[in-house]
Amino acid sequence: MTAPLTPPNRPSPDDHQDWQKPAAGGEPGGPAVVHGSHLAPSPGVDREELRADLRRAGVVAAAVTVAGVLMGLLWLWLAPRVPLISDNTAVFLNDSEGEEAIGADGTFALLGLAFGAVSAGLVFWFHRRGGIWLTVGLAVGSVLGSVLAWQLGTRLGPTSDVVAHAREVGRGVVFDAPLEMHAHGVLLAWGLAAMVVHLGLTAAWGPREFEGEWASYGGWGPGAPGAPSAPSSGAPSSGSDGA
Repeated sequence: MTAPLTPPNRPSPDDHQDWQKPAAGGEPGGPAVVHGSHLAPSPGVDREELRADLRRAGVVAAAVTVAGVLMGLLWLWLAPRVPLISDNTAVFLNDSEGEEAIGADGTFALLGLAFGAVSAGLVFWFHRRGGIWLTVGLAVGSVLGSVLAWQLGTRLGPTSDVVAHAREVGRGVVFDAPLEMHAHGVLLAWGLAAMVVHLGLTAAWGPREFEGEWASYGGWGPGAPGAPSAPSSGAPSSGSDGA
């Protein structure tokens, strides 16, 4: 009975820990650290990239917020009006079975979905690299743009002083109720649409920066230096030769 054969030149466990070894000739605090076969950027480069990402996110948030002005004007123009009438003692709905009040919220929600899709598409077109801060800027700008559109539409619409407006127009004259939002959840339509569309575009056509790098990162994988090769089908297998 013979002992199992041990393959020659068996790799040491330290061969797979290249990422823990300092760069040749490098000193602590040097410009870069070697991670396997890749060169990691220094902290100064990371800070510069972070500042650039924050600037892009700020520009995106500001631009999307300003787009809320256009959405507010469109909402004011497209939202159905609620007709009111007065008899000098009280104000009533001219059409008690009308759905104009619900239509205002629905119009705002549809505009929010459209603006969310368009803003996400434009952000992806100009900043295809993406990043977490860019996504945060898009989300913040979408919420602020929705609030701006809501406030602008209500302030530019019919006056909120219904009693004074009824006295001004007189008895039996139909006038428009103030533009109001009853379901405030529609303020999130813009942000939700922007996040879904941007995520889909990034997943489908975004850059693949790390694709193909993991095989040799840190000395791991079959293509890495010092990695053990798989035994061929014709190699002798360990076992007993017979006694």
